[in-house]
Amino acid sequence: MPLDMLKTAKKTIGVKQVTKAVEKDLVQAIFIARDAEQRLVEPLRMLCSEKNVAVDTTPSMVELGQACSIEVGAAAVAVLK
Repeated sequence: MPLDMLKTAKKTIGVKQVTKAVEKDLVQAIFIARDAEQRLVEPLRMLCSEKNVAVDTTPSMVELGQACSIEVGAAAVAVLK
């Protein structure tokens, strides 16, 4: 899924919110920033693997935040169904 779709897609931002959405089967795909703290995003990666949710990576939290039109970095973003 292209990163530029995040501007218009229905989404949720942040590791906790993304995790909740994955648990509720509301997610089409997620993006995780490569520079996010691994201890925070690794449980999310494992959950996505269990739920068969596609995981894409982005080079940085700043880039992921910009793609979502927010002024701060984002460790994880979910595109909702």
